[in-house]
Amino acid sequence: MRSYGQYCSISRALDVVGDRWTLLIIRELLLQGSCRYTDLKNGLPGIAANLLSNRLRELEQAGLIGREDAPPPVATTLYRLTDDGLALEPALKALGLWGLRYMPIVRPEDAFRAQWLAYAPAWFVTDAEPDTPPVTIQLISSGEHAVLEVGAGQVDSRIGETADPDLILDGPPHTVLGLLTGVITLEQAVQLGLTTRGRRDILTRLQPTT
Repeated sequence: MRSYGQYCSISRALDVVGDRWTLLIIRELLLQGSCRYTDLKNGLPGIAANLLSNRLRELEQAGLIGREDAPPPVATTLYRLTDDGLALEPALKALGLWGLRYMPIVRPEDAFRAQWLAYAPAWFVTDAEPDTPPVTIQLISSGEHAVLEVGAGQVDSRIGETADPDLILDGPPHTVLGLLTGVITLEQAVQLGLTTRGRRDILTRLQPTT
């Protein structure tokens, strides 16, 4: 492990997680839970197989991830975060919240995954009307589907579809995520290609944590 050689907690943290791809590996394990090597690689488009293997080995040596054998019929190695790895979640949330200011910039080569569509609202948005009945929002973007369940002061998310959503938001990633996280308004999102079906009024319940 390379070291900055400084007696500073930020420096010590970066000694462990400062290399390229490392925090994104942590992100995927936070979002996916225990998962296979192939699941991790699918969630990290652009990473080379040998680099992922090296990073996993380094993170295991640092005590941030562990591995376990899945029982048959899966019969494969699963990677999971240890308690020290899970403790990075608040830091990743803070980093992601800070990074929202750069999300209006859309690069055509950027990849997109369903788990990113699901986690951003759950991490960066709260329910501003906890005493009203729960609602469900279907998110569709770049062929990926996720569901938001809003109620009792919380916003929960999952990958997939729901049978009878109160609202459907369908559009490019920057319009869906930009709207939900407060980066752009509904009017701006519609101008940028977002379509909606259902109760637009429930969007007022989504309060960005910024």
